[in-house]
Amino acid sequence: MDILIKKDQDGVTVLQYIKRNLSISAAHLKRLKFSVDGIRVNGEHVTVRRVLREGDLLSLATEDREEDCNVEPIDLPLRIVYEDGDCIVPSKPHDMPTHPSHDHYDDTVANALAYRYAQLSQPFVFRPVNRLDRNTSGLLLVARNRISAGRLSRCMAEGDIRKVYIAVLSGRLPQSQGSIETYMRRTAQSIIVRENCGADEGGDYALTEYRVLCECGEYSLVAASPITGRTHQLRVHFAGMGAPILGDDMYGESSSLIDRHALHSMLLSFPDGKGGKVTVRDKLPEDMERVILQLFDGNAELHDLQDECEKLLFERDLKC
Repeated sequence: MDILIKKDQDGVTVLQYIKRNLSISAAHLKRLKFSVDGIRVNGEHVTVRRVLREGDLLSLATEDREEDCNVEPIDLPLRIVYEDGDCIVPSKPHDMPTHPSHDHYDDTVANALAYRYAQLSQPFVFRPVNRLDRNTSGLLLVARNRISAGRLSRCMAEGDIRKVYIAVLSGRLPQSQGSIETYMRRTAQSIIVRENCGADEGGDYALTEYRVLCECGEYSLVAASPITGRTHQLRVHFAGMGAPILGDDMYGESSSLIDRHALHSMLLSFPDGKGGKVTVRDKLPEDMERVILQLFDGNAELHDLQDECEKLLFERDLKC
């Protein structure tokens, strides 16, 4: 990472600059300090006590090393929607786990990205900022280095990363637009399944905002934004409203219309680290498009779904 020192940073030490401007862990800072090329100014190796001057080029060895890589590269189809030096945003298929786990060591997003960067002769460590359930499709934010991982993780914790999903529900909601506020916890019977609970029952606060886009019979098409990031949040919230996500056999029931829960992460917005924002949009996968056309008989304008997601995002920004 190369950083050009500006006038307002003239006179600070390397250590002061790092602590004030970069999300670097103590372990990573230690690694930089004891690496031959960990910290350089104008090409010269320096210590963290070096005083920076306007126009200096501060270089930090934030790139991953081969020995850091622990995911097997596998050639898997994975569409990339956005990429820059700090992050990459793939569109995860619904039948692909996010990261390796028991019985899934070679069919994940992590494996596919490791292969992508191996072909570019670039070391790669998988650092997902958000995660999607295996059967949820759509946009996934992955940091490309330690510094961006720290910064984006902080943004996630502070609510500065926004996501909007498209979902088909088996049921109707009481309002055309609204919020769902509960507390959520694991059930006593499972480490996976979540449930709504009271504020004093050991749960975490969960907030979802939604907009109903179309209704037909007992089905609803909604745009939904999980303001908090609880496990299975949208699935539990809509099921708790009597309108589980179509095909969700954990919180509702399976469906002959689609072979997974009908939930797709369609819009993702996050700070770019330079004072601006990046907004990434995805298209509907074929199975979601097919079931929406079938259920809503042409009443749902598929080309407007990205716009509807942005409206939900914009309205939240106005509230804040």
